[in-house]
Amino acid sequence: MLALCWEGETVTLRADGRADALWRHTPDHPAIIVWRGEAEVLMNRGNFRLSDLPEPTVELRSARPCGVEMVELAPEAGAEAVIRLRVDGHRLVIDALDPSLNRCTIRLPATADEQLWGCGEQLSYLALRGRRFPLWTSEPGVGRDPRREITRVMDAVAMAGGDYYTTNYPQPTFLSSDGYAVHVDCDAYQCVDFRDDDAHRLEAWAIPAALEFYVGEPIALVEQLSARFGRQPMLPAWAAGGAIIGLKAGDAGFARLDVMRAAGVAVSGLWCEDWCGIRETSFGRRLFWDWQWNPARYTDLPARIAALRAEGIGFLGYVNPYLAVDGPLYAEAKAAGFLARRLDRDEPYDVDFGEFLAGVVDLTDPAAAQWFAERIVGREMLDFGLVGWMADFGEYLPTDLRLHSGEDPMEAHNRWPVLWAAVNARAVASRGRTGDALFFMRAGWTGIGAHCPLLWAGDQLVDFSRHDGIGTAITAALSAGLLGNAWHHADCGGYTSVQGVVRTAELLHRWFDLTAFTPVMRTHEGNRPDENLQVDSTASLLAHFALMTRLHAALAPYVLAAGAEAVSHGLPIMRPLFLHHADDPTCWTMQNQYLYGRDLLVAPVVTEGVEARAVYLPHDEWLDLYDGAPVAAGWHQAAAPRGRPRRPPRQAIRPKSLHRQPRRRRPRTA
Repeated sequence: MLALCWEGETVTLRADGRADALWRHTPDHPAIIVWRGEAEVLMNRGNFRLSDLPEPTVELRSARPCGVEMVELAPEAGAEAVIRLRVDGHRLVIDALDPSLNRCTIRLPATADEQLWGCGEQLSYLALRGRRFPLWTSEPGVGRDPRREITRVMDAVAMAGGDYYTTNYPQPTFLSSDGYAVHVDCDAYQCVDFRDDDAHRLEAWAIPAALEFYVGEPIALVEQLSARFGRQPMLPAWAAGGAIIGLKAGDAGFARLDVMRAAGVAVSGLWCEDWCGIRETSFGRRLFWDWQWNPARYTDLPARIAALRAEGIGFLGYVNPYLAVDGPLYAEAKAAGFLARRLDRDEPYDVDFGEFLAGVVDLTDPAAAQWFAERIVGREMLDFGLVGWMADFGEYLPTDLRLHSGEDPMEAHNRWPVLWAAVNARAVASRGRTGDALFFMRAGWTGIGAHCPLLWAGDQLVDFSRHDGIGTAITAALSAGLLGNAWHHADCGGYTSVQGVVRTAELLHRWFDLTAFTPVMRTHEGNRPDENLQVDSTASLLAHFALMTRLHAALAPYVLAAGAEAVSHGLPIMRPLFLHHADDPTCWTMQNQYLYGRDLLVAPVVTEGVEARAVYLPHDEWLDLYDGAPVAAGWHQAAAPRGRPRRPPRQAIRPKSLHRQPRRRRPRTA
């Protein structure tokens, strides 16, 4: 429970059993600053550049009580109040008394040695301190590092370069090593700034409805946050029992699948994005955005699906909430009035997706959302025999269209992925397939886990680059998992191949090793499949891939057992080390190794050209995964030959001591 406390002219927000204030206001350091702004937005195919035209800011220096657990804030003593604050359980409710104001900055107290995590699915940094993070769902970008030539080129061509903070799934929620978490109840654009030693700054392009505070150790915070935002159901057992093979070669893909199976690949699903047809563009091989079976691409798909099902292999497809203007479903949606409209006239708003146009199904219209759930996902996909699909492009909503709900698209944009996830979940539930049919998304916002059963890390470059390569798949899983998203995975091999960046055999070998230790092991041919190595391109690649798929399948009972904690407590399967070792500051910033459930520690190689890596084992009892021999806690230099997970040496080379011995039920394995 929260309480507002007065100490002279200082107002603090405190929680039961916690000595430090969660929020503090003084006349010299006002906690809230307000102003009015006007957004300027540039958009290009899911990439956004946002700027603000602000009026002068107003510091709310004067605070006065106005009732039980209520405070009014004004620019100065005697002036008319602008903001009213009141406590409601764990929420500090913010009532805006001046409707003309639409911007605010809120200051929260910070400590110098505090570390922070969260803010949705972050790709570059798990530990957030020392940086600012704009929160706006978008394409994450190509390269995501303005110092790289590929990023500068993509920025110049299509605003598509990105930066360390761009992400498909942001969320205004963060956890602190000081034992608390904060969620900002607001869907508008926000920016959190963790660069100062004495204050965290939360900026929003709206007056938030409330700040929500949670108190406890990291595990307790994850449990509280996952209960607040919604927990994913158990992963279907079939999805953990082997690899989901991604092929977009039409009928030719079935013969390739047979070769892989003959080579010993453990297969749980065949994922064919191109079940709806393809469209060749300058970017690469894309799909025909009309979400129904394309017989020209797959001549006898119903029979193929039935045959695969008889062998325990599911068939998966692809869908997104846009309809190509040259497809029959667009005409159907247009006739029913289910497409978002232009601002200047009563016609559908058609988006240029690069060499083709598509309409926006208006998910704020309950009739349109129901039509998509039943007509497309229900009839054309689930009833047709699909057991899963990629539910793509939740982050693309333009901000200059007219929605059925009448709301400002600037307010709806971040929430759009959650509406999209709810459409898919509704269709699955309507067929009684929750916990069996599996769709996966990259876009998200507050509450995505309540609807989406599986996240994926978006479109990594097919390389080892620091901000857009293989390593970002780990950071994405660890950050998103703190907010209730227990199940996460990535495209094995990466996706984006541009400007001469293509897959190497080394990259694929390293990605095989990584994805064997993720809940779902799914391959992707990428945007330029003919120019890139595939899992079956060489005998050595295929043999290694087959080995790791069998290891992945062998771990399924362990993964599903760990999934019981996800359902009951919201704990992710891939966990940052600090989740179980919060008293070890070495674990706070570690993002290239993780706990897989409680009892396995995984340290993948995500650096090019190395055959060994440093591995840190927190203070605990560790056993060798292969022979059960004890392994010392601390730092190890472990051999890491491609294609073979290896144990660290028995003795640490630089052991660390911790403040206390954690409780443990049984030895862990590394």
